Formats: sequence, C-alpha cells, structure tokens
Amino acid sequence: MKGKIGIAVGLAAGYVLGARAGRQRYEQIKQKAQQVWELDPVQKQVDKVAEFGKSAALAVPSVVWDGAKRVVKAINKGDSAGEKIDNAAAEGKKAADDVRKAAERDARKVADASAAADS
Repeated sequence: MKGKIGIAVGLAAGYVLGARAGRQRYEQIKQKAQQVWELDPVQKQVDKVAEFGKSAALAVPSVVWDGAKRVVKAINKGDSAGEKIDNAAAEGKKAADDVRKAAERDARKVADASAAADS
C-alpha cells in the first residue's frame, strides 16, 4: 500500500509541477487535495500516526540517555586511563546496541501499525 500511495503522490506532484494549465488548474488540484485531506478516514489515520509517533519518539531518546549515563558510570570504574577507556568503550557498544534495538522495535511498530491501517 505504501508503494501505491508513493506512486500516486509522485504522479500528482509531477502533474502539478508540469501542468501547463496555469494557476487556475493548480488551484483546482489544491482544492481537491484539501478536500481529501479533510475526509474523516484520512484524519483518523493522521491522528493514529501522530499518537504513535509521539510514543515512539519518546522511547529512543530515553534509551540514549540511559546509555550515556552507563558510559559515564563505566568511566568512573577504572583505575587507570586505559581501564577507563576500555570500560567506556565496552559500555558504549552495549548502549549503541540498545539504541539500535529500540529503533528497530519502533520501526517494527510503525510497520505493524501501517499494515493494520491498510487492512
């Protein structure tokens, strides 16, 4: 479904940009697009995506923050400079993995929500 929507948007944009009918035709297309945008089914999907985006956007930064705190704590554990660097590097790798997993989890949620909306 995403591919079909992308093609439709691309074709519409190409037509609008390439149309030689002038300002009047552009205004007609713009008005129709606004009417479609304001339809209840479209706005319901917009609301769903907005709510999901808010929750997903909050998840990754908290994982990043937790990882940064763990790296700082790891630096303080070492006695020598080399140990501190090794501890920070090891904890940084773990934190990066956690961020990657959180981003993948959120991406799966978006894909699942999109698939549910399509059906």
